[in-house]
Amino acid sequence: MESDRDQREFDRIVARLVDDFPGLAGRRRWPRQVRIAVAVFGGLLWGLLSVAMVAWGAAGVVLTCVLVAAAVALLIADHYRRGG
Repeated sequence: MESDRDQREFDRIVARLVDDFPGLAGRRRWPRQVRIAVAVFGGLLWGLLSVAMVAWGAAGVVLTCVLVAAAVALLIADHYRRGG
């Protein structure tokens, strides 16, 4: 009985802390449909960039490198913005 009461008290304390400091809750996962949509879009985009690298030669390679570098920079900035 004592452990149940302690667990409930602990859960209340954690809930109050998360309400006061939402960052403690951790990152929220994207819903499954959103993850699937992002994966499909990313795959299509990568396929188009691959075709551009073949069709346009050096210009396609430069375009792909610029877009990949921009995506990596955005992910790094987001990581630091969230305090990771």
